[in-house]
Parts: sequence; C-alpha cells; structure tokens
Amino acid sequence: MTARIPIVEYLALGDEPHLVAHECLACAARYFDRRNGCASCGGNEFRSTAVSTTGELRAFTIVAKGPPGVDAPYVAAIVDCDGTTVRGTLVDVSPDPDHVHAGMTVRLTTTSLGTDDTGTEAVGFAFTPWEGTDDGE
Repeated sequence: MTARIPIVEYLALGDEPHLVAHECLACAARYFDRRNGCASCGGNEFRSTAVSTTGELRAFTIVAKGPPGVDAPYVAAIVDCDGTTVRGTLVDVSPDPDHVHAGMTVRLTTTSLGTDDTGTEAVGFAFTPWEGTDDGE
C-alpha cells in the first residue's frame, strides 16, 4: 500500500478528507497557520475544528501562465466554507468565464501531487463544482 501524506498540515486525509482550522475560543476566528494570538481579538486559546467540505465560490481568477511545472490555465479560487475562507484551486471545470462564476457551489477534493521513489504520494486539496446530490444535501 502506498503511503499518502498531505502537502499542508491542515489537510486531514482518511475516509472523509477535510481541512482543519485553528479556531479562537474567544471570538471563533479561524486560521490555517499556527497562532500564538488571534489577529481579530487578541485571544490566545485555540481549538482544532473541522471546516465544511462544501462552500460557495466567492472570487476567482483564471491564471493564464503558471510557474514552471504547473499546467495553465487554471482557476485560483477563494471559497467560503460555511464562514471559513479557504484559498485553493478549482478543478474538473473548464477554466473560462463561461463555466466558472462567483456563487457556484463547490466541494473539497484531494489531488495527487506525485509519488516519490519510495512510493510515498503527496496529496493536495482543491475544489470541484458540486450539485449536492451525492449525500442528500
């Protein structure tokens, strides 16, 4: 069996991959990076909390020329996951304004970023258009 490791520490893999944020106990602001203090209220106590796997595309840009080794064009996205802002890419859709629009519903998905010589797979996350039909939502 191939080992799988998330490319970012806030991506939890398993049967139901999801993102995990650090939530301020005082004001409920959420962050994906480690914090000693909350930028919103100054609180210094946090808990780990799962982020919704579905969201609304709030803003996007179509990147026509990416860095070396990155296929372009692609869609860079800002997604509101039930109050938590997540930056990522939008996959499984044509990267053009006829197919991508603010307000569309998206769902978290994982993507393989490659496998090293020992068989360890690096796993990233992205968002994909979603109609809400696979689990009754």
